[in-house]
Amino acid sequence: MSEKSKILIIGGTGYIGKSIVAASARLGHPTFALVRESTVSNPSKSEIIESFKSSGVTLVYGDLYDHESLVKVIKQVDVVISTVGHAQLPDQVKIIAAIKEAGNVKRFFPSEFGNDVDRVHAVEPAKTAFGIKAQIRRTIEAEGIPYTYVSSNFFAGFFLSSLGQPGATAPPRDKVIILGDGNPKAVFNKEDDIGTFTIKAVDDPRTLNKILYIRPPQNAYSFNDLVSLWEKKIGKTLERIYVPEEQVLKNIQEASIPQNVILSIGHSVFVKGDHTNFEIEPSFGVEASELYPEVKYTTVDEFLHQFV
Repeated sequence: MSEKSKILIIGGTGYIGKSIVAASARLGHPTFALVRESTVSNPSKSEIIESFKSSGVTLVYGDLYDHESLVKVIKQVDVVISTVGHAQLPDQVKIIAAIKEAGNVKRFFPSEFGNDVDRVHAVEPAKTAFGIKAQIRRTIEAEGIPYTYVSSNFFAGFFLSSLGQPGATAPPRDKVIILGDGNPKAVFNKEDDIGTFTIKAVDDPRTLNKILYIRPPQNAYSFNDLVSLWEKKIGKTLERIYVPEEQVLKNIQEASIPQNVILSIGHSVFVKGDHTNFEIEPSFGVEASELYPEVKYTTVDEFLHQFV
């Protein structure tokens, strides 16, 4: 086995970033996290920073907007993974420019970790958000940078903990709102598993210049089936309130940020079926649980069990 790649994660203290940093360290990669000085001194981030240190992660000070320091950091690693948040997605052109100048990067993973943005039927404001990610893909390809795009669909921790009910902190026990007819299948993955599958792909030639879909068969559920599974667990029947597409679109237009973003992503996934309404063709993609059958991922069934 050749040496494991050195990995730099940009945005590592963020929601999905911390799971990817943890997986990188756990799977034995020399792991570097780019952090701003202000993040390290931020009390709300101290726990994450401590966990990085205790798992042997090297903290590198710098940020996206300092080209020279970014190039210097990138020259020390083999692979760059960006997990920057929504607001910084367009600024990933700065990472691309630094990778291009450094000239040594074997693979770049831009900040994706959701729908496959080249295969969506979204309305605003999700349409623009997906469009920014798609534009970053085109820039990477135009620059000839080797890449993997991770399409990890829904975060279980974000969606399943409330069954997608606005403002809820636990899955519902009386009534449930379902977008559309509840039949298209969506995919729900635990954040730690997304981290593991992403890092597994880093040194794998099968994922080079491909989309890595995290679509394990046991984690694809229609909204209706998800509600049925939950009903079985709690031993009671919920009242199902279906919102037809027309009404969903109206609700999106009337909602403000961030609710309109969440709703429009829900429309893409649950009404249009954008997680599963296409086959993964070998020409553009591979599926993570097929490539890495040794990963014991958390199923939707297991994940929901903690809320019973």
